[in-house]
Amino acid sequence: MPAQPPPLQGIRVVDYSHFLAGPFMSRALSALGADVIKVERPKAGDAGRAHPIFVQGQSGYFLQQNMGKRGLCLNLKDPRGLDLMRRLVGTADVFVENYRPGTLDKLGLGYAALSELNPRLIYCSVSAFGHTGPDSSKPGFGLIAEARSGAMAQLGSPGEPPPLFRMPLADMYTGAHGIAAICAALVGRANTGRGQHIDMALLDCMVSMHDFAVQRYTLSGGTEIPVQTGHDQPESTVYGVFEARDGYLVIAAQVDDAWVRLARLIGGEELAADRRFLDPASRNANRLAALEYVRNWTMAQPSRAACIAALDAVDVPCAAIQRIDEVLADPQVQARGMVIEQDHPVLGRIRLPNLPFRFSDSDTTPRCPAPSLGQHNAEIATSLGFTAEEVAAMARDGVLYAAP
Repeated sequence: MPAQPPPLQGIRVVDYSHFLAGPFMSRALSALGADVIKVERPKAGDAGRAHPIFVQGQSGYFLQQNMGKRGLCLNLKDPRGLDLMRRLVGTADVFVENYRPGTLDKLGLGYAALSELNPRLIYCSVSAFGHTGPDSSKPGFGLIAEARSGAMAQLGSPGEPPPLFRMPLADMYTGAHGIAAICAALVGRANTGRGQHIDMALLDCMVSMHDFAVQRYTLSGGTEIPVQTGHDQPESTVYGVFEARDGYLVIAAQVDDAWVRLARLIGGEELAADRRFLDPASRNANRLAALEYVRNWTMAQPSRAACIAALDAVDVPCAAIQRIDEVLADPQVQARGMVIEQDHPVLGRIRLPNLPFRFSDSDTTPRCPAPSLGQHNAEIATSLGFTAEEVAAMARDGVLYAAP
């Protein structure tokens, strides 16, 4: 039994975001113990509800990013709806939004207005380009940031169009940074008593992720620009994708001790002592020869599993390139609880990806599935001081909306 409550217990978050970066961020805050109230518009709600995959009218995309939250659906164009939102923000610690900069100012829900209402409020904005700079007003998605950041230009094989990441790198990385920034701001507020505005940009986060390309360009005086290299890294031999008879695997033997173990396995002491491959610079200079040794060996084995077993036996880092069905069956993934099961009122038992938080003394298991549209309208409005009659009138007039 956990000895401590979740780290963010007692923190209230108003989530007025949609699609991915903001909802992922607030989903994580909920897992960490915060009371997250998902605010949506009638009658469509978060645009993520219209994103596949659909089962019985339910979006798996929405279910994943909004578990653990309570749902409020209200019309902010009606003064009563705006009043309810402002009352809610007055009780909140954190406000998360991911609209184009300036959009919420027009509704009276920008940082200036809400911080005047609640000086302790931590207001986290997520946008494509941030709230400053020449492109701050431009729309954008993760794909736009991934392209402009220089990340996509290094993907794929030379001469071919760069492929898509097929995972929302910019959105998820920005969401993860947003979680860190919010938690840091909460600590800062404990010292100062005041909240502040956090301005998170997808492009900023993608540019910050470069571990090598930027310094290679700047420290070379602008003469070296990383380009597409296909299935390996020329500056890190051996580090890349290799084909086996029945699939693909990756091998990471770019450091000296791992290379020596790999060389002994695939070519004996003679290869391990070959002066062409004695250090990283030598291996990079003779990269094609080193890769040929490895490729010949992997294709000579009876299967990918045999390759991995042999590599594991000599402690060379490697892994199969797994499909999603293989990932879900992976004993390590299962042992770490990275797929969770929930009871959904429409779909029954569902399985979704978990978050990676592991605390020794706190339980971060999501408390409930994602809310239906407006599921907690009455509960939330009543807690803010609205009478049952006022709640009923707002529901009748469409100020509060709940899905049938």
